[in-house]
Amino acid sequence: MTTLPSDTPPPKPAAQQARNPLHGITLETMVTALSAHYGWDGLAQRVPVRCFALDPSVPSSLKFLRKTPWAREKVEGLYLFMLRELRRRG
Repeated sequence: MTTLPSDTPPPKPAAQQARNPLHGITLETMVTALSAHYGWDGLAQRVPVRCFALDPSVPSSLKFLRKTPWAREKVEGLYLFMLRELRRRG
């Protein structure tokens, strides 16, 4: 186990997240932005889960995504893809 010298401060949490594009972005923000960009139908095609296809709403989607890690990962990935796509367009 490596220890830091006593005069070295521990790393700051913000520094650990500095390059994480999802840091500070809530799941609600992601779902809202994705539904605004793709629409619920487009979102359901890209992430095929019932909460996007049948009677979609932000609260029902959040409830499902918080309980389902694989679906949340897909939403996070799609959100990052959308950001890259928007950056490329200018």
